[in-house]
Amino acid sequence: MILITGASRSIGNFLLKSFRDEGEIVSGTYNSTIPVSELEDILFQVDITDRNSIDLWIRSLKSGLKNIVLINCASISYSVFAHKSDIQKWKNVIDVNLIGTFNVIHTLLPLMREQGYGRIINFSSVVAQLPTPGVSAYAASKSALWGLAKSLAAENGSKNITINNINLGYANIGMGINDVPQEYQLLMKNRIPSEKFCEPENILKTVKYLIDTDYINGTTIDLNGALI
Repeated sequence: MILITGASRSIGNFLLKSFRDEGEIVSGTYNSTIPVSELEDILFQVDITDRNSIDLWIRSLKSGLKNIVLINCASISYSVFAHKSDIQKWKNVIDVNLIGTFNVIHTLLPLMREQGYGRIINFSSVVAQLPTPGVSAYAASKSALWGLAKSLAAENGSKNITINNINLGYANIGMGINDVPQEYQLLMKNRIPSEKFCEPENILKTVKYLIDTDYINGTTIDLNGALI
């Protein structure tokens, strides 16, 4: 079963629909973005910062939870220079992107270990590598996923469980189109040899590769078109 957090919009929504259309058993979460009616039967309202909310979701799926693939797409951002930031809003980014992600992983790991199978794929970001102003909370939350993957891979690799990150650059979905000013998009494209952003299909291909390849574990794959 494929579980996707943050699946009511952007990359998570694209992956949810793609796997559903391929005949996979899928379930996703949303928090504040209400899903379209066609997805209501496979989307659940879950606050990943709340362990009880996650538990209710997982219990509702219990009978179908086999060969679990967890894809963590739920994420928020907060753009402000650090010295001007509201500390609570800064902390909220860490709570959702890092602690919330770990909450879901922590809930599912015992079942993955019991079944002897698991795939965990987190979405990190190129901003954790590039000196990008105004995104200190987001960059901190995403770079923390690298260390998390390495530690959990060492703990669970013997149980046929892999955990990896996709270090996503700018894509024609989500951040690449919706949240970046046009002039900055052009600047970024000039730093990519192909001068184009990642298409959603390449994200899907990378996710499938990590699901199918059991010897890639505890690592982060750069999906950024050789952005320099």
